[in-house]
Amino acid sequence: MAEKSRVLVIGGTGCIGKFIVEASAKFGHPTFALVRESTLSDPAKANIAEGFKSLGVNLVYGDIYDQESLLTAIKQVDVVISAVGQTQVEIQDRIVAAIKAAGNFKIRFLPSEFGNDGDRVYAVEPAKTVYAIKAKIRRVVEAEGIPYTYVASNCFASDYLRTLSQPEATAPPRDKVVILGDGNAKAAFNKEDDIGTYTIKAVDDPRTLNKILYVRPPANTYSFNELVSLWERKIGKTLERVYVPEEEVLKKIQEAAVPLNVILAVFHSIFVKGVQTNFEIEPSFRVEASELYPDVKYTTVDQYLDQFV
Repeated sequence: MAEKSRVLVIGGTGCIGKFIVEASAKFGHPTFALVRESTLSDPAKANIAEGFKSLGVNLVYGDIYDQESLLTAIKQVDVVISAVGQTQVEIQDRIVAAIKAAGNFKIRFLPSEFGNDGDRVYAVEPAKTVYAIKAKIRRVVEAEGIPYTYVASNCFASDYLRTLSQPEATAPPRDKVVILGDGNAKAAFNKEDDIGTYTIKAVDDPRTLNKILYVRPPANTYSFNELVSLWERKIGKTLERVYVPEEEVLKKIQEAAVPLNVILAVFHSIFVKGVQTNFEIEPSFRVEASELYPDVKYTTVDQYLDQFV
């Protein structure tokens, strides 16, 4: 059996990073997590870090802003996965520079992509700038000749299914649901631990080298109308559906304050323009996770919604 690659996760205590770290350890990769010492003063983050230690994960103290600690961490591994938050996506060029400085030309880099494909998304401001930054980092990676895999994980279940994508709600609706556009554009909704699993499955796979990995399982791909119908069947009740035409959605985006304007702009891309599913996955540069790894028993949307009934 081939030796497992050594994996470094940057941003490992974050919302998707912790699932990637756990999956890496679970699948037997020597796993390293770059952690700021200041992070451990946050009790929640400290608990996550302690959990990592119990899995045999190596905590490496350092910071994306500290090039020396970044380089020291990267020199120990074969794969670098960035799961940094949105505010740090643009400075991932520091990670690229450290990978180059490490002198190991086989290190594979997975930048913080998790979400929509930044190269083929249609978005209005302020989301347009967010995706442009992700695309810019891709170009930096490619220009430096660093091996890569980009993970387009689509919708995080905890962000979208937990409230049926109703901004500012805390649970799925039981009376009225607001639907942007006509509700027919399809999107993919994935549980975060499954995204972590697919990401780690990809790191040693030659089929994902220099390609985009889409997490778009058939059982998790729904239009908003289909999603509402599924929820209605589960709760035995018909919801009032309020459809918001695209022109009105665009107006709401312009009028909303941060962060609602960003959320609505992303929703417009997904639920009105259908950017997650309005294209075929072309095998020469894109692959789909559930097809590549049929052994992964992912949580379906149907199963996920059961916890809220």
